[in-house]
Amino acid sequence: MARVEINTVVNGYAYSGSVQSRWTAAEFIRDELGLTGTKTSCEMEVCGVCSILVDGVPVSACTALASDLDNKSVVTVEGLADGDELSALQQAFLDRFAAQCGFCTSGFLVMATALLESNPHPTSEEITHYLEGNICRCTGYRPIIEAVQLAAERADGE
Repeated sequence: MARVEINTVVNGYAYSGSVQSRWTAAEFIRDELGLTGTKTSCEMEVCGVCSILVDGVPVSACTALASDLDNKSVVTVEGLADGDELSALQQAFLDRFAAQCGFCTSGFLVMATALLESNPHPTSEEITHYLEGNICRCTGYRPIIEAVQLAAERADGE
C-alpha cells in the first residue's frame, strides 16, 4: 500500500513519518499514535464521536485523511487535560454526570472545547445548536449542556 510523508503536531508532540495513503485521521491517531480516546462509529460525519481539533477547528477524524494533517496542529481528547489535571470542561462533565457509557464523551468534549474557545459565555440554546451534530444515546443531553454551562461559569470565576 502506498505511503505518504506527514509532519504534524498532535497534543503538543511532533510527529514526522509516513502513513498509509488511505488512512483516515482516526486510523492514524488510534493505530499509529495509540491515542484511543478518538472513537469511530458512523464513519460518515453524522455522530460526532470522532471529533478532533485541527488548527483549532473541529474536524471529523473518520472521514478526514491522515495526509490532511500534514503541517497542522491536532488536539484530541487526550490533549485537553494538562498532564493528570483535567480541563475545567472535563471536570464539569464529571461533576454533572455528563458521561454515562462514555463512548460519545470524547467527541462532545472536543466540540464543547471549540465552542468555549470561540464563545466563552454561550447560552443554553447556543450550546444545543453547536453540539447538535453529536449524538448521545445515554444522557438525554441535559447533563452535557449543564456541564458546558458549568465550565463556562467556572471560567468566569478564575
